[in-house]
Amino acid sequence: MEAQLDPMKDDLPLMANTSYMLVKHYILDLDVDFQSKVIEGIIVLFFETGSRYRKTSSTGKEVCQSQFDETCKIRASEPCHVPVTKVSACSSKTEYNDFAICGKGEEDTSDKNGNHSNKEQASGISSSKDCCDIENHGKKDFLLVLDCCDLSVLKVEEVDVAAVSGIEKFTRSAKLTDVSKELENLRNQIVHELVTLPADRWKEQLYYFTCCSQAPSCGELLFTTGTWSLEIRKPGIKTPTDFPHAIRIWYKTKPEGRSITWTTDQSGRPCVYTMGSPINNRALFPCQEPPVALSTWQASVRTAAGFVVLMSGENSAEPVQLREGILSWYYYVTMPMPASTFTIAVGCWQEVKQQSFTAAMQTNIEFSLPSSQADFRWHEEICGHVEYPCRFQNPAARLQAVIPYRVFAPCCLMEHCKEHLLQLIPQCLSAAYTTLGTHPFSRLDVLIVPSNFSSLGMASPHIIFLSQSVLPGGGHLCGTRLCHEIAHAWFGLAIGACDWTEEWLSEGFATYLEDVFWAKAQQQLSHDEVKAQQELKALLRWRRLRDEVQNSEEELQVLRPKKESTGELSESGASIVKHGLKAEKIFMQVHYLKGYFLLRSLARTTGEASYLASLRKFVHKFHGQLVLSQDFLCMLLEDIPEQKESGLTVESIFQNWLDTSGIPKPLLEEGETWKECQLVQQVSGEVAKWIQTNQRIRKSSKKKRKQDEVIFQKLLPDQLVLLLETLLEEKTLCPRILQSLEKTYQLREQDAEVRHRWCELVVKQKYVPAYGDVEKFLREDQAMGVYLYGELMVNEDAKQQELAHKCFAAAREHMDVSSASVVAEMLF
Repeated sequence: MEAQLDPMKDDLPLMANTSYMLVKHYILDLDVDFQSKVIEGIIVLFFETGSRYRKTSSTGKEVCQSQFDETCKIRASEPCHVPVTKVSACSSKTEYNDFAICGKGEEDTSDKNGNHSNKEQASGISSSKDCCDIENHGKKDFLLVLDCCDLSVLKVEEVDVAAVSGIEKFTRSAKLTDVSKELENLRNQIVHELVTLPADRWKEQLYYFTCCSQAPSCGELLFTTGTWSLEIRKPGIKTPTDFPHAIRIWYKTKPEGRSITWTTDQSGRPCVYTMGSPINNRALFPCQEPPVALSTWQASVRTAAGFVVLMSGENSAEPVQLREGILSWYYYVTMPMPASTFTIAVGCWQEVKQQSFTAAMQTNIEFSLPSSQADFRWHEEICGHVEYPCRFQNPAARLQAVIPYRVFAPCCLMEHCKEHLLQLIPQCLSAAYTTLGTHPFSRLDVLIVPSNFSSLGMASPHIIFLSQSVLPGGGHLCGTRLCHEIAHAWFGLAIGACDWTEEWLSEGFATYLEDVFWAKAQQQLSHDEVKAQQELKALLRWRRLRDEVQNSEEELQVLRPKKESTGELSESGASIVKHGLKAEKIFMQVHYLKGYFLLRSLARTTGEASYLASLRKFVHKFHGQLVLSQDFLCMLLEDIPEQKESGLTVESIFQNWLDTSGIPKPLLEEGETWKECQLVQQVSGEVAKWIQTNQRIRKSSKKKRKQDEVIFQKLLPDQLVLLLETLLEEKTLCPRILQSLEKTYQLREQDAEVRHRWCELVVKQKYVPAYGDVEKFLREDQAMGVYLYGELMVNEDAKQQELAHKCFAAAREHMDVSSASVVAEMLF
């Protein structure tokens, strides 16, 4: 029985059977056409046979091939083991229900031209006994399943890698017979030798990958496209071992595909980019989605002259003119990463030039090096990841406090980038290096993406997307968000979650490290000033967490929703991501906030210096690998054995922090302490002045309106946020107070966090003179404005509802799909 999933309301299926075959390298060769809004070309995938056929334990059980099994005894008794009759992989972001891919519906569904498309015969997730049974050899053909959605697949073929000139060096024996079976084995042997080349031969490896991708076909393969998958088979091939290990897929995207968004930039020019879709990259290219499919890639992208192609890549690509009006851009990655981290942005971006990169770099290295020198002892250890050219083993990279960076933006925002962003990048990079040591990636591009971007930022290998909302209002929001995204280079990218339900391992760490990095980037701050800023930030996050817990489903508040089952393996690697397609989930902050408070609590318990040393140790031990919560917690508690006597154990942390909804008990006890912070006390004093002034104005008659002038203090951006949040709790503020508030703090010139609270106050108080501020915010700050629509509707005020409908009508065409879905639900 097939399971039909509503693509906008249900869980997200991960269909790839990674336990049978595991992709190791992608080569993409694509053309970007802005007129048709289609990306078309080919992708070549190079595979290794999956874990079921590579590694079976002596006990007859299949073993999850992670590098961290020995570090933590808290794992339930061998949770990564399943019977030998099953196939497993360390699949993540999943619900493991022993699902496999249904092999039904393999009849020819091509049209008269032989084209296949995503028709109604959606491949569902079905019981594994209905799957092509690879244990019962000779009964059914093996079926390779890839994650795929919103793609038109035109042709799939086996690649004759044996035809490549010079490829003989990758064969153990150059002897060939006329037996086709031996030739098939030879091709797979060549691919195996190529994907397992030593790291120091990476240039040669990329060269032969390219040659193989251009090799002739040795026969087309049968395929079927479903709603969520691409299923491929070769008649007569019964096992993954014998299935072709190099295949080429001819395909094109669809304009409505949800992995990329076609829009215009702030200067009105066309662009397309990957915006962090809930379905990841499966509507950009057929792939294996689960993180266990760590792969490298090369990509050549052709587009019209005048466009710039930015991408996840170790090289800063220079365009090559192929013919008049057409340029080609080439990028590559040698560090294996999940396919979901692949990022591309094509537009008329302009590079924002810096005056002197060398001078900035030298300045920051001087203050960064002393703090990091002591930690280089960890680099003496052998890396625990699969072999690749690792920067942690590169002496020059270990001394690089500021990696090379570039900034790109639409031409109309270039001056805004020069004001703060350009100067902040080296400071934030250096602060991160001081804290964690070696940068995992060799370079960084920062792009200001179009206004329809649904987040303030997104980090991918070698590239960070930032919302235009971080640019106005001084450097505070820009700097803190930049620090957050830079932190993801270590936590989220270099170290990934083995199970995608444990989002806190990425977002909690980045939120905590955001404060640490930003404190160091502001070099002039004293220890007391840093502490005060961080306590104020903790209070703001506490208030946000409290509000979110009160207004969200309990099951979405749990950081480890699968509890003891976290990290366990399904039979084929196919699975589902619980609530993966729930539109409102992407706007939730609970994984950021509860994760941050857990890490903050652990830092207070162990002492900041010891805690940061443990973070550096964790980075050096687990970079390039996938982890579970207990990998970090076990290592941390091993470093502070005295804490076990006080009852701090992995089990207690699971119970109090990760496995329950609501606000953790330890945090409830701490909530009141931040109110004693000097910066918070200062805000309380200012709030009291505003409330008293408001009361006097309301009581006074028109003839006695003249009041003694009240002197208000200058406040930091985070203090202004707290001030406005507190005033939001007042039932009524008179128009004169609102007018004075805006004028006193120049609220229209503040950063987006402050302006957001100002707009909330305007809406609540129905302050008509500032409705223009709300309209401007909804138009230009789409990353933060979603819930303002709800506030405009909830008051049942005709003018406010008219404003909400007007703004949505203007923005809807280019709005992010998830954002549009949530707003539409509020309005209609």
